[in-house]
Amino acid sequence: MKNKLKLAIPKGSLQDSTINLFVNAGFDVSSISRSYYLSFNDPEIEAVLIRAQEIPRYVELGVFDAGISGKDWILENRAKIKEICELCYAKHGLKPVKIVLATPEKSKINSVNDLKGKIIATELVNLTKDYLKKNRVQCNVEFSWGATEIKASCNLVDAIVEITETGTTLASHGLKIIDVIMESTPRFFANLKSWNDPWKKEKMRKIALLLEGALNASRKVGLKMNAREKDIPAILKKLPAIKKPTIAPLSTKGWYALETIIDRNQAKDIIPELKKLGASGIVEYNINKLVY
Repeated sequence: MKNKLKLAIPKGSLQDSTINLFVNAGFDVSSISRSYYLSFNDPEIEAVLIRAQEIPRYVELGVFDAGISGKDWILENRAKIKEICELCYAKHGLKPVKIVLATPEKSKINSVNDLKGKIIATELVNLTKDYLKKNRVQCNVEFSWGATEIKASCNLVDAIVEITETGTTLASHGLKIIDVIMESTPRFFANLKSWNDPWKKEKMRKIALLLEGALNASRKVGLKMNAREKDIPAILKKLPAIKKPTIAPLSTKGWYALETIIDRNQAKDIIPELKKLGASGIVEYNINKLVY
């Protein structure tokens, strides 16, 4: 029987960004409408969409060899797994989400110490209890099935612990953040038994390398340009690079081609400066993978 690696892919808020990450890593991923099964252009991978909240538990139990879920859900499940790599992305960007303690704007609760004897609603019950224990505060923690923000804004509970990227949704419900419990990023992780299987371990390492390479590349762009030899010293002072820019002579005497990789958000500022310094034929291009 051919070797297979069973992967759990998060369904919900991380679904599209995770699938896009695999696509950028070089995998063709498709699904049948309304199906929880994903098709990869790799016969050695079987992938299923599962709620991120449940993935750490199912990976720990060995239902899946590996999966992707947030660090917060790994802690919430108290899952014993092998973290392979951190993947810093979210639903709308390339930054961690925050697990926050929030209360109504008009509430007199302004810190965790004000919560003694109060009620908190959250999906992250274990994580919240650990946080309260660390701060030596005793209060009631209720599991929330969803729509957690409205429970605080309607005074059904005194506070909530919720996941947020920007805080906009919380603010729209009239809530204020009074503490950041932790920042969380997705992790690619393995079942302990699967990690000890040589074939599966190597397969997961290769996947991790490609995913990290795709994430690295999403933050960078490549730059190519031509420059006269006399202008190169000034251009190099302006031009960042992972190590050093590649410089190669052109067929025209005294002219050179330069190529480097820079942060994507630097390009709009650097390109006009390079033009002033004598660079010409400047080309900015996307890169698919960047493996350090």
